[in-house]
Amino acid sequence: MNISVPAILVAARAHGETAVIARLMTEEHGLVAAYVAGGRGRQLRPVVIPGNSVEAEIRSKSDNQLPFARIELSTSRAAWMTEPLPAAAIGWACALTASTLAERNPYPSLYSALEALLEAICHAPSARGWLAAMVAFEAMLLRELGYGGEKPDMAADLDTQFEAFRQLHRPIRDYLLAGNPRDVMAARNALGERLKRMIE
Repeated sequence: MNISVPAILVAARAHGETAVIARLMTEEHGLVAAYVAGGRGRQLRPVVIPGNSVEAEIRSKSDNQLPFARIELSTSRAAWMTEPLPAAAIGWACALTASTLAERNPYPSLYSALEALLEAICHAPSARGWLAAMVAFEAMLLRELGYGGEKPDMAADLDTQFEAFRQLHRPIRDYLLAGNPRDVMAARNALGERLKRMIE
C-alpha cells in the first residue's frame, strides 16, 4: 500500500511510549489501520483525535504488514469535544464506524455520509440540525452491511427523529455490534440519554 488520501480519524489507541495505532476511514480504501509514530507527542496529540479529518500518507512494503502513516490536520473538531452533546455524537459516530467495518473494503457512500454528519454536528446550532443525519448514517451502515435499515424522513420533527433513533438501537446492538465490547454500545446509550434530556 502506498497512498496519499484524505481520511477521517475514527479511532486511536496507544502503542508503545509515544506512538498510536490509528484507524482511518478513507473514501477509496475503506477503513485502514496504521502506525503513527509520535502520535501521542505534543505535536500530533491535537491531530490524533477521533472525528478529525486529516491528510494521510500511508505506506507499507506489503499488504500483510501494518502500514505506517504520516498525518496532517485538515479539519479539527477538537473544539466540539468540550461540549457534552456534540462530543457524545462525534464519539458515537466514530466508534460505530471503527467497530463495524472490515478493513480495506471501500464504502465511498459511508465515507461521504460520515464527513457530512460530522460537519452537521459541528455547525448546526443544536441537535435539531443533525439528529436526522445521525439516524440516516446508522441506517446506511445497516443497509451497506446487509441488515436492512430504512431511510429516515429527514424533514420529520425532532420527536419523530428521536423515535427513529431509538428504534435503531436493537438492530445496531444485535447485528452491527454483536460480539463487540459493551463500551461501544455504551457510547450510543450515553448519546441517547443526552438527547432525551434535551427533548424533554
